[in-house]
Amino acid sequence: MERERFVVHLPVVAADLPGALRFARVITRALGFLADVDRAETTVSEEDAQCVRHRVFCGSLLDDRRRCRRAAAHDGPCG
Repeated sequence: MERERFVVHLPVVAADLPGALRFARVITRALGFLADVDRAETTVSEEDAQCVRHRVFCGSLLDDRRRCRRAAAHDGPCG
């Protein structure tokens, strides 16, 4: 049976965008044991501008078909 994909919106309070991105990284890593969580597609948006999304993880495809787990816009090579 094929399963559908959904996006779960979880509003949080943060001082600024960098704080919200850190919070999203922590939440996503904490849920990393769940195979159904697509870490590479995690994004953050302001509550009143949900169409403007900021990527949390790089997510670039690596040679071994895994995705880069580093922060979006990281320095240096993917890994």
